[in-house]
Amino acid sequence: MIDVGLIGKGIQRSKSPALHEAEAAAQGLGCRYELIDLDVRGVGIEALPDLLLEAERRGFAGVNVTYPCKQAVIPLLHELSDEARAIGAVNTVSFRDGRRIGYNTDAWGFAESFRRGLGDVPREHVAQIGAGGAGAATGYAMLGLGARRLALFDVDFDRAESLVRSLSEHFPACEVRAVAEIADAVRSAQGVIHATPTGMASHRGSAVAANLLRPDLWVADIVYFPLETELLTLARAVGCKTLDGGGMAVFQAAKAFEIFTGLTADGERMRQHFMRIAGN
Repeated sequence: MIDVGLIGKGIQRSKSPALHEAEAAAQGLGCRYELIDLDVRGVGIEALPDLLLEAERRGFAGVNVTYPCKQAVIPLLHELSDEARAIGAVNTVSFRDGRRIGYNTDAWGFAESFRRGLGDVPREHVAQIGAGGAGAATGYAMLGLGARRLALFDVDFDRAESLVRSLSEHFPACEVRAVAEIADAVRSAQGVIHATPTGMASHRGSAVAANLLRPDLWVADIVYFPLETELLTLARAVGCKTLDGGGMAVFQAAKAFEIFTGLTADGERMRQHFMRIAGN
């Protein structure tokens, strides 16, 4: 039996428990995946050190971390994978031999989902909304997928500029810039990545106004509960190609499963399971 969990805010509709437990069962392994919800616990991000310690003391193999913990968790770790260090965000923590090791499986998960769902779209010039932990991963992945220009918007302009500096260091041949208005990011872009909590069940709405969308844009959303966000509904209504957050959720989970268990995950089996439970 393996125990793992997810630390984050407003995560009661997460599909991670079902994904990990079903894949473990398919491989003959018992797995308990627990939601450690800041809202349910009635605590804020300042409780993160105690929550990590609790998981360790209870014998967890590791935890996933999500909004708003992906960057705040880094100072609490002993070691980072190369990709997590480059991205500056962690979504998977392994507890091993008394050490906490941080990984980022979001970037690979987004890239794999994008290749499968939007693999034929132009991607030289991309706009991204959100420069937090998830945005750091999607921006890194998008530049790795061939984007040459990336315009970043975040409500915290300093955070956007910080991500610009980080991504520019790892992709010096690309033009990465922060913009003060979403319209400035979207106007000349070929596609839009949405990487903020807006659109989640607890954060209703669309980060991109309908009048900024046009048929030649593609739109990729990382939100997956609900799978059909207001942004994707608006985008499809004007003829945009779209990508929901389900694929990223599945493929990041597959990589995290491998880190926790040492077993090779069947990503396609996990994807099919996700589609069966997505509406629940």
